Amino acid sequence: MKVLAIDTSNHPMSVALVEDDQLLATTTLNMVRNHSIYLMPTIDRLCQLVKWSPTDLDRVVVAQGPGSYTGIRIAATTAKVLADTLNIDLVGVSSLEVVARNVLPMTTAIIVPFFDTRRGNVFAGAYQWQDGQLTSQIADQHLAMSDLLTQLAKIDQQVIMVGHVTKKLADQFEKLPQNVSLAPRAYGIPSTYQLALVGVDQPAVKEIDPFVPHYLRITEAEANWQKLHPGVTRKNYVREV
Repeated sequence: MKVLAIDTSNHPMSVALVEDDQLLATTTLNMVRNHSIYLMPTIDRLCQLVKWSPTDLDRVVVAQGPGSYTGIRIAATTAKVLADTLNIDLVGVSSLEVVARNVLPMTTAIIVPFFDTRRGNVFAGAYQWQDGQLTSQIADQHLAMSDLLTQLAKIDQQVIMVGHVTKKLADQFEKLPQNVSLAPRAYGIPSTYQLALVGVDQPAVKEIDPFVPHYLRITEAEANWQKLHPGVTRKNYVREV
């Protein structure tokens, strides 16, 4: 199976081409924010390197979020267009799970990937390797980092946190709970090779059009609207297409 894997859910942009579990080509850019400019040229360049045409692809696997609003929309939209026009499989995988998979299955610790979402908040989930499979222990969520650390301190197991500690989060990592440690920063860079491998084993979506990113929180504009309209409940602030 020929697989294209895409992750633009956060600052790094990563693309990989994998065939039958073998990594053929990959590119990760961690110094640009204009993912919409670089994504398609990167995909095209990698396909040329391995001498694939778009019609050779069997499946596109995308990091579905959570993450940057713009980033996950770019990846999801690109993946949907490719899947639809090429009539190939589309699979979405948690962006946090992709990072958690950087920690090898030899450990029995709880793995907690996290992304800074500003104002002291993070996206985070908890995963654990069990019989060679990475299983979710705590669903991906959006919460204050202080609340996350309080939760982790109550776990009667070793916990490994994986992610980029930004300047705004640094003070909260000065004294971690005794059962919690922080993996080296390199572990927080997503691997689209791992993304492709997990995407091969997951079922493809049945319908492409309803596929949307996992935001896990409302946008800033929606939050501001709520402040201006206290007590008013609306289900759809933004139409999803």
